[in-house]
Formats: sequence, structure tokens, C-alpha cells
Amino acid sequence: MSKESEQEPAESVELELDNQTEAVEEIEAVEEVEEVEEVEENSTVLDDEVILNDAEVNLELLQTQLLAAQQQAAENLDKAVRVQAEMENLKRRTQKDLENAHKYALEGFAKELLAVIDSLELGLQAVTGDSEAVQKFREGSELTLKQFETAFKKYNIQKIDPTGESFNPELHQAMTMQPAADVEANTVLNVFQKGYSLNGRLIRPAMVVVSKAV
Repeated sequence: MSKESEQEPAESVELELDNQTEAVEEIEAVEEVEEVEEVEENSTVLDDEVILNDAEVNLELLQTQLLAAQQQAAENLDKAVRVQAEMENLKRRTQKDLENAHKYALEGFAKELLAVIDSLELGLQAVTGDSEAVQKFREGSELTLKQFETAFKKYNIQKIDPTGESFNPELHQAMTMQPAADVEANTVLNVFQKGYSLNGRLIRPAMVVVSKAV
């Protein structure tokens, strides 16, 4: 056999081996690509799971923060409402105090004048006789009392003279009780001393004698 005949099978074997090697390399390359794709796919899945978990954590955190903010807002609103109510009450109390200060500013002065009026009335009751001097004294005292009454009326100082009226413990002070058959029980029979009020507030009760059942 010639040398050329011997070389041809050898070349065929080498060619076959090369082809097989290339095929193996191609298979390995494909497997490597598939492995890389699988790894990348797994990595993507893991990343998605991590993102999902992070999103769930962030959602829970946001819900917690929202709940805390709502509670704080409710507390702040309650405090604001309470403060506003307190301010309104303070405003009303202050306004009422100012009104009372204006209405009853003359109370102390009026009480001092009552002693003068009492003296004039007692003086008139004690005066007897028909002499000119007595008449002038009586006229002068009565005129002075009328001036007091005009001034009192101007400043809403009202006289309490309850003769014949039912006894009122809020306005009258009973000095004594007397049996009386011609009037109902608890009727004011006599007034020792007149009472007075300022703008509806009692500044002195009337001193009275009250009837009782016989």
C-alpha cells in the first residue's frame, strides 16, 4: 500500500476528532449559556423577592407612621378644642366681671348713703309740733329724701318697703313674729328699716315684723 493511502484514513480520523471536539465545545458553550441564563433568572427572581419584601416592609412602616400621625392629629385637635373652649369661658367670665364691675361699682357708696337716709327718716318720725321751725325742718328733710330717691332711681337703686306683702326670705329679714287674725300668716306687718337693691342685687334686706297664725 502506498503512503498516500495510509495518510487518508489518518486524516479522516483527525477530522472526525476535530468535529467531535467542536461539537463538545459547542455543547459546553450552550450549557454554559444556559447556566448563565438560569443564574441570571434566579438572580432576577431573588431581586424581585427582595424588592417585594422591601415594599411590604415599607408599606407596614408607612401604615404605622400614618396611624401615629392620625393619633397625633386627633390629640392636637382635642387640645385645640379644649383651649378654644377655655378661652371662650375666660372671655365670658371676664366680660361678666366687667359688667358686674360697672353695674355694682356704686354698691359701697350706696351702702354709706343708706345710713344718711335712715337718719333723715328717723328724724322726720321724731319731729313733733306745728311750729314754723318744725315745718321748715320737715320740709327740708323731705326735700332731701326726694333728692336721694331721684339719685337712687337714676342709678337703679331700688327701695324695698314690703308692708302688707308676703314675707320673702331673699329680700326680707324677720326681726320678730306677731299673731294677727286679720291677715294671712307670713305677711309683713311692719317695716323697721327699709331694704335696698342695686341693679337687682340686694345690698340690704328690709328689717320686718312678720305675722303668724293665731
